[in-house]
Amino acid sequence: MAAIRDIEVVVFDVLGTMVDEPGGLRSAVREATGRSEATAADEFVALWRRYREQEQERVRRGHRPYAGTEVLDAEAARLVARHAGVSDPGTVARLATAGRRLPPWDDSVTGLERLARRFPVIGLSNAGRTALLHVNAHAGLRWHQTLSAETAAAYKPAPEVYRLALDSAGCPPQRVLMVAAHAWDLRGAQSAGMRTAYVHRPAGDSPTGSDDFDLRFDGLGRLVDALTGGQVA
Repeated sequence: MAAIRDIEVVVFDVLGTMVDEPGGLRSAVREATGRSEATAADEFVALWRRYREQEQERVRRGHRPYAGTEVLDAEAARLVARHAGVSDPGTVARLATAGRRLPPWDDSVTGLERLARRFPVIGLSNAGRTALLHVNAHAGLRWHQTLSAETAAAYKPAPEVYRLALDSAGCPPQRVLMVAAHAWDLRGAQSAGMRTAYVHRPAGDSPTGSDDFDLRFDGLGRLVDALTGGQVA
């Protein structure tokens, strides 16, 4: 517990950490394709996510001008639709906005509410501003502030994205805790001088043996307990 007593602001990744992105995309793919079998849906979701990660990496490397997640999701949706044999324009258009309708993990809403009573909480996401607005509304996530990487025209783990949170926090980086289910995200936060807490999620990116994060938790509730001393209010 002593390692986190001096934290002033808590910053959360959103996609995958606070909302079940693969689950939300899976539901949207099943709705669009009419195919209920799990294997087909999982393959289409994997195709979607691979495409978006590939394009985000191209942006990070300067091989493509910045394009927000809604642009990339629309491209990914069209790719999935072609593979699934879906041609109806309205169906494809709705599929393209699947990234706005992602369900929260079971402990996200209550955990965030508890923590927000004691700390300023910031959502820091690669999701574009409009997508992030809808994600938060759909999932019922109530932040003190949300920040989109779109403002920096970059994608995490680019340092300028973490700088958005640090500038808003208004305190030294070592007093800001970054929470994520993705080890790659936490490594980026560490490089920016932030403290780090890994929270396990089924769709996350687990730490390796060489990762040295400040804290690790099985769920959000345990993190909140550690930061608040287990107090409800």
